[in-house]
Amino acid sequence: MSSPLLQQLVEALRILPGVGPKSAQRMAYHVLERDRAGAERLAGVLAEAVERIGHCERCRDFSEQPVCATCSSASRDTQLLCVVETPADRLAIEQATGYRGLYYVLQGRLSPLDGIGPAELGLERLEARLAGGGVAELIIATNPTVEGEATAHYLGQLARRHGVRPSRPAHGMPLGGELEYVDRGTLSHAFTSRSELT
Repeated sequence: MSSPLLQQLVEALRILPGVGPKSAQRMAYHVLERDRAGAERLAGVLAEAVERIGHCERCRDFSEQPVCATCSSASRDTQLLCVVETPADRLAIEQATGYRGLYYVLQGRLSPLDGIGPAELGLERLEARLAGGGVAELIIATNPTVEGEATAHYLGQLARRHGVRPSRPAHGMPLGGELEYVDRGTLSHAFTSRSELT
């Protein structure tokens, strides 16, 4: 690659998840060869998004306003608070369920090896919210990973300390899945956390 600026563009594209050196090179060549107008639009929107999108003061989700539309909505059930790891997790719940409560976005999960503790996840703000009353149930929707489970355990203790009932979405068998194709860990968890058939 002869152009230092082209090399910088390829390296810059590699910050995107799942984009390796070859994919970044293909993207760079594509925008320079075929879609310079699209690249200029992308650069402009990206610069504006980085400048204007911050975090909601209440839930830590992405927002252009100090308080996001979900937190400022009068139609939400303020007694239900769902804790998720990322804004993408919040969006998935919002699109796939009829959940009408509020959210708290951790922007990560507890991971002492990576230097991510309660302060990095804004848990002092969450604790103040629980201590203030008004929240009856804390739905802990962290991912079922080692760090996610450790985070869920920590949040469950935090909720109980303030008289809030912690709950966790069920994990296990996928809808439409067949037993012989389900991995052992998922099957084991599904059997351990089985519920009564109504």
